[in-house]
Amino acid sequence: MLIEKGMNYQISQGITSHFNSAEMLTIIGQKGNIVQFTLGNEKGYGSMPIQHLQYLLKKKDITPIYDKRLLLNSAENDERTG
Repeated sequence: MLIEKGMNYQISQGITSHFNSAEMLTIIGQKGNIVQFTLGNEKGYGSMPIQHLQYLLKKKDITPIYDKRLLLNSAENDERTG
């Protein structure tokens, strides 16, 4: 999975205590194999290895939040080319 700056992730209820009770995490940057993030509702910020972020995604402890507008634009482009 591609990790992009500005990508938002929903934090599952089971692990919000590990993230200052925040419900959302936003990627703000990446340096090498470390990803930097901010927590929703201004609850803080931090960093972690990309491998750990991928592990959290695999366990579904965090799930990507896709912008509906981007998804609609992608679907329209697929219809035009297909």
